[in-house]
Amino acid sequence: MHNNAASLLTNQVIAEATEWAIMHGVAFRQANNSARHCPFSIAPMTMERKIFEQLVKVTPIISKLINNVSEDHDFLQTSLQDVAKADPFFKRLLALHQQAHGDIDARIQPARKPLLLMRTDFMDDRKLGAKVIEFNGIAAGMAPFGQRATEFHRYMNNQWPETYHDWIENKRATPAENHGLEQLAYGITQAATKVKAQFEESDKPTFLMVVQENEDNVYDQHLLEIELQRLGLRTIRRTFKQLSSQLSSGKKQRLLLQGVGAIDVVYLRAGYQYSDYHAPKLDEAVCCQTLSQTRLFIEQHHVAVSATFSQQLATSKTMQMLLSQTPIEEYARWGLSLAEARSVKQVFTEMKPINADNITWFNHQAIKQDWVLKNQGEGGGHCIFGDDISEKLALLAAEEYDAWALMRRLYPHERERPALAIRNGKQLQVDNLISEIGLFSAYFDSKPVTQLNGYAGYLIRSKPASENEGGVHSGQGILDSLSLIE
Repeated sequence: MHNNAASLLTNQVIAEATEWAIMHGVAFRQANNSARHCPFSIAPMTMERKIFEQLVKVTPIISKLINNVSEDHDFLQTSLQDVAKADPFFKRLLALHQQAHGDIDARIQPARKPLLLMRTDFMDDRKLGAKVIEFNGIAAGMAPFGQRATEFHRYMNNQWPETYHDWIENKRATPAENHGLEQLAYGITQAATKVKAQFEESDKPTFLMVVQENEDNVYDQHLLEIELQRLGLRTIRRTFKQLSSQLSSGKKQRLLLQGVGAIDVVYLRAGYQYSDYHAPKLDEAVCCQTLSQTRLFIEQHHVAVSATFSQQLATSKTMQMLLSQTPIEEYARWGLSLAEARSVKQVFTEMKPINADNITWFNHQAIKQDWVLKNQGEGGGHCIFGDDISEKLALLAAEEYDAWALMRRLYPHERERPALAIRNGKQLQVDNLISEIGLFSAYFDSKPVTQLNGYAGYLIRSKPASENEGGVHSGQGILDSLSLIE
């Protein structure tokens, strides 16, 4: 057991650590416009270097696969029909995708340029090795926070070395470089510059971030904007509601924003859930019609878009299940070699569709703690575990089955030593901390667009093993960083 008396932090260390976090934007906005620091660990987690290098190598291949699946429009439509019948939001997405690619004048259809800014989340299971938890293809944020967490642990090592070494898991480990903020901004800038270059304009490329109303996760977003501004872009923030009356078409399918001018990149930090399109004041005959059509309007223009309808569909839980069940040889359809397909399949874990046979199997034969039940929801809070799964399955109507899937639960290594977390300015010792690693990648117009072959840094979120919900924003997770051992 850790020597608590010698190693708990002084008020001085806690104050300086939390002030560092606030000063560097690692915070959430409060209702009164004040800021609350994100919860964070005092020292990084540890991973074997060979495992991390495997993930860095496979993540751009996963992105290549997802990018090419997202541009296989007939495949998306045919393979996701059943889930569309089971999930109203998915039905809307698939209909909008069909409008974007099936019912449009051929001269307009190729206008939008897909910019895939993706985070693939992994856990390093004790028995199975590192496996994919999920793809995040829309509103995949927190790359800035990921880089800041790495910088924070460097600060702790420099400023409070005894405290840092007291809590680091392995003293021989070396920090893993993380330039997630810079790499993502570089990828976006590449896309903006290429779009801009196709028009005879002399002003700065313009980046539009579509945000939720009353967003509290603004600092992660602003950190990205500041880096983009440093790289020469103008950055604009709007909600779908604002855009519904402010967008228009210019020459050559140029997307124009009232009072701003031409837009080169649109980056969605909203749009992953039905409520983002809900606008009661518009008094619509069909719910969410106006704002979802605003998103469609964007896609019908010559602009880099992250995420497109196609990308959102291609990174869904159902698509993850379908790809995990697809034979290796069939990956050639999406441009992967056999070696690339094998490396991707190696990090997929078992998933099962919900049907009468699998429900019977689960209730009578399965080890319930070995499975997670997931729906199509994004943004945390959509997983059901253990005995609760049977209760949920009993409540589902047959027509709802296709909106859900079973996935083998991952049990990552618990940290070998207790860890120290800071939440709301208070320290908390955690004896069973486990970590999830999200690797970012950036693809534009079907090519990798960072200096690292599409890889764009990482995000570590850690949580107590006893907690099911590990989001930093929506659960019991804490920001963390990564150190590597040989």
